Order: sequence, then C-alpha cells, then structure tokens
Amino acid sequence: GVFAHLEMLEARAHEAAVKQEETEQQEEKLARLKARVQELRLQRDELRAKVDLQQKGQLGKEGVLSDPAQPSARAVLEWKIKSVKAMLQVFYLTGISGKLTKRGVCFCISTAYEGTYLDSYHLDLLTKAEVQIHRHSVPIFIPLEQIAKKYLQTDIRRFLSVLSDHLNAYAGRRYQADQLQDRFSDRIEGTLQRNSLCNLLVFNYNVSSKSKTFPFNVRLLYGDLCCSLPTEVTVSCTPDAPASLAETAAAHSDLFRRVALHKAFRSFSSAEESVD
Repeated sequence: GVFAHLEMLEARAHEAAVKQEETEQQEEKLARLKARVQELRLQRDELRAKVDLQQKGQLGKEGVLSDPAQPSARAVLEWKIKSVKAMLQVFYLTGISGKLTKRGVCFCISTAYEGTYLDSYHLDLLTKAEVQIHRHSVPIFIPLEQIAKKYLQTDIRRFLSVLSDHLNAYAGRRYQADQLQDRFSDRIEGTLQRNSLCNLLVFNYNVSSKSKTFPFNVRLLYGDLCCSLPTEVTVSCTPDAPASLAETAAAHSDLFRRVALHKAFRSFSSAEESVD
C-alpha cells in the first residue's frame, strides 16, 4: 500500500510539473505576442506622426507653403515624446522599463542570467532637438559612448537594445565567474584572474588521474562583448601529465565553449564521481 501511494504521489507530481511547464510556455508565448503587438502599434504611431508632420510642414503661416522637409521644432519634440511613450510599453516586456521626466525620459535596464535577476542600471535622457545622455549608472568599461554615437540620434530602440545586450552579457560573465569561485573553490588552484569587463578569465584547476592530481591552466576570452560564452578557449596541462589527460583537456575546452562556466565544472565533478 505504501509503494502504491508513493507511485500515486509521483504520478501527481509529474502531472503537476507537466501542467506547470505548459502554463509557463503559454505565458512566454503570450508575452512574445504582446511585445509584437506593441511593436506594431509603435510602427503605426510613427507612421501617423510622420504623416502629421508632413501635413503641418506643408502649410506655414497664413497658408504659405513651407518646406515639408523642415518641420517645426515643437512638432519634432511632440513626435519624439509620442514615440518614447509607445516605446516604453514595448520594452517593458524585455527587461527595459522607463518613465517620462520633465526634460526627457529615464530608463531602467534590468539584467538577468538563466532566470536569475542580477543588477539594474539607469539611464536619464534629455529629449531636446538632439537626444543627450544626462546621467547614467552604466559601468565605465561598457562602451556606452560608442553605442550612443552609433544609434542614439537615429534609433533609440536599437540603442537601448544593444546597450541591454552588452549589460546582460557582462552580468552573465560575472555571474558565472562568481559561481565558479563560490561553488568550486576546492578545485580552483590559486586565484581566478579576471578584468573589469570579465571578458578575460585565467585560472588553474586540478584534475585527478591514477591517484595523482595535475593542474589544468585555462584562458577564456570573450571576443563578443554581447555574449556570455567564450569565443576562444585554451586548456593546457603540465608536461609531466599522462597522455590521456590531453584528451580530457580537449573535452573540457569544448565544454567551456558551449556551457556556462559553473555548469561545466558541475559536469566535470559528476563525471569524476561516477568514475570513482
């Protein structure tokens, strides 16, 4: 009777897990559809605003025809404010929120990695004739100036999207390095070396073979600053290590390219425990 009851509980737990997964998938699909709807609405509003600007620009003072390519500063400002309001609704579903201020708009970019919330960064923009960054909390090593120079005046949505990619990738790299130090300190030999941007990590860790321990040296380079996985991986062992460890180093190198750093180490540990 006990085993039958346990089987019944396991079946119920499995059924509940399946239903929860289906619910989460439906919620994700709904969020994507909502984001798409908001994006289409924004495009519609932008087209309407452009038409309004053309109509206003064609009729100057006392019915004199003016240059349609030169709308008034007020009309441009009104169009920018309207576009920003619509844009705030779109980005709310992607980790970017914002609110209008007296002189422009203030954005908050939230970062996360694999469902874990990490940090938030703020960006205060002035929406005058030319959009300007008034204040921000973006780290100095994030290429904010270059991103702004490329997108801020022509495409604010693209500017925020690229900046968010940089911040989330940095947060993900830092999170992985922190997890490695916190959860696998017994395997790390010495100190994990990393720069401010966390796009270069160097460390040593121990690998056992035939009752002996050999250090592996690792160098991870993240050439794509919008990515949380390395583009270049070098794993090497000492000259006196057995030849079989060369294959292990190659396998570890491949895993570092595909899997988050702390998950790769978890895989190493599980494999070694199963061998033992």
